[in-house]
Amino acid sequence: MPTSSSLPSAAPAHVQIDLGDRSYPILIGGNLLADPRTWAPQANPKALALVVTNTTVAPLYADVLVRALAPHFARVCTLALPDGEAHKDLAHLDLIFDELLGQEADRRTVLYALGGGVVGDMTGFAAACYMRGVPFVQVPTTLLAQVDSSVGGKTAVNHRLGKNMIGAFYQPQQVVCDLAVLDTLPEREMSAGLAEVIKYGASIDIDFLGWLERHVDALRARDRAALVHAVQRCCEIKAQVVGADEKEAGLREILNFGHTFGHAIEAGMGYGAWLHGEAVGCGMVMATELSARLGLVPTGFARRVEALVARAGLPVRGPAGLDPRRYLELMRVDKKAQGGDIRFVLLDGEGHATVRAAPEGVVADVIAALTASA
Repeated sequence: MPTSSSLPSAAPAHVQIDLGDRSYPILIGGNLLADPRTWAPQANPKALALVVTNTTVAPLYADVLVRALAPHFARVCTLALPDGEAHKDLAHLDLIFDELLGQEADRRTVLYALGGGVVGDMTGFAAACYMRGVPFVQVPTTLLAQVDSSVGGKTAVNHRLGKNMIGAFYQPQQVVCDLAVLDTLPEREMSAGLAEVIKYGASIDIDFLGWLERHVDALRARDRAALVHAVQRCCEIKAQVVGADEKEAGLREILNFGHTFGHAIEAGMGYGAWLHGEAVGCGMVMATELSARLGLVPTGFARRVEALVARAGLPVRGPAGLDPRRYLELMRVDKKAQGGDIRFVLLDGEGHATVRAAPEGVVADVIAALTASA
């Protein structure tokens, strides 16, 4: 039986991010990475291309991308950063600047972010800063990055006191989602990506949530047709939201469903102990339970979301080592907090999100009820 990567490739699907002169396409399909035609829009025979990746992805795909870029640029260089959320900081961001300066990169230089969300966020932030802005292209190699972090121009690094607190809104020139690279994604990372997929269904598109309940097993098995539909639908939803609210002045905050609890888990346990998607999956269970306790959705819907998160292979209970008081401390430095007041993305209907505060006593009770026993 052929693997998905050996199947013939159909023409890629396109989703457009409409932002005026900052608009760009998302390409979704198989075996796009090795095709030089994929990279023609940024071609400049007098320019440098820098592929920023990590030590896990580089041996798998860096040479493939370099060969495909070579016909389009004067030079193509590669920088492999250490892998993992623990390295998403200012010190490692500086390694990208070191490489750019060492290669005498100018404003024509194009950066290619080949990796997951960490690589994408760091490369995008470096592109926003270097010479006050150079072009970059997102080449996400995880499901999570393909459906979420590579789209929309949010770039950042972490601070020890808060996740993604140092960054910029800076849009890529193009996003290329090659579904063939998901064949080498570890099972844990695949499940982590499904958290962001479920997010779109539970908080925005109830019909998509039903589709996910019917197809989550196929997604975990990396069925190509299921992946094309899921990635395209997620990108379509995000394109609509980003097009209406590029810089998260209001509507775009709903894309953070599950993230207030999730970011607290990540920061509280130490970046990298839980994958981002694992923390978001658990955070969605907590946020839906909080919504139910506030009378915003039926309790049965909270159980429905929890069951799907569990079927995706994600944790539905918070870590035993993190108590409610610590969550609350960490959530006060969340980007949605205002004047020290914690604001949550909650559900005020099945498949409909809102941003609002909640009584801290109720929040603490939810955390306690959904925390694993020691």
